Amino acid sequence: MTPALRSVVSAGAPEDGQAAVRGLVPVVPALREVLPDGGLRRGTAVSVAGGDAGLLLALAAGVRETGGGWAAAVGLPDLGLAAAEGYGLDLRRLLVADDPGPHWPEVVSVLAGAVELIMLRPDGPVPPKLATRLAAVLRRSGCVLLVAGPWPGAVLRLGVRSGRWFGLGDGYGRLAGRQVEVVAEGRGSAVRGRSARLWLPDEDGAVRPVREQARTQVPGLHEEVHEQGRGQGYEQGRAQGYEQVREQPLQVGLPPVAAVV
Repeated sequence: MTPALRSVVSAGAPEDGQAAVRGLVPVVPALREVLPDGGLRRGTAVSVAGGDAGLLLALAAGVRETGGGWAAAVGLPDLGLAAAEGYGLDLRRLLVADDPGPHWPEVVSVLAGAVELIMLRPDGPVPPKLATRLAAVLRRSGCVLLVAGPWPGAVLRLGVRSGRWFGLGDGYGRLAGRQVEVVAEGRGSAVRGRSARLWLPDEDGAVRPVREQARTQVPGLHEEVHEQGRGQGYEQGRAQGYEQVREQPLQVGLPPVAAVV
């Protein structure tokens, strides 16, 4: 017996019998440069190495830009719905089959004809014959299958090669974001690997590129004195500069300190 599906938020069901629109399922702008086609090719399976939940959700978030905009999560009982919404998924158009067990292939086959994209975590290794059969289902429906883990015959494989969380101090603080390097490789036009450094997520729970911030040059004490002493002779300016520092304690987020000459 196939497990029942539930909608995260009450809403009308997706229309049955709609012809799949061929082309690409869009992705968020930050991921476009990583994907060979700038989006997810309809009717294909994509593998997310290691099952990284953040990358899985980020790849799925662009489905809301399609005409139907429906997605499904199969075999992901620990999926964070707040995180999914933060990445951009529309919870009103998300179907969830938390624990389909060994029936996940049947669930995927049924959903492929009703949604644009399916996030899947199989309950074990996937036999190549089963993957081939489901690949035919995907081609007919135009649905994209995002698999948390390996998948035989995946046209594209993505993963997080390195990552670092920000926000935690020495025993205190809160997570404020994660910087990662996302790598993609695959078959055909995707043979040559691509990579990008991203916030996954940033402090607002979204995905965006890591932009190198321009370095702010904070002048040292002698540099500041040198600028203040221009036109008055270096030694005179040096003395005046130090005198100003004495009168106005340094502000560095600590109790005021006196500069020592």
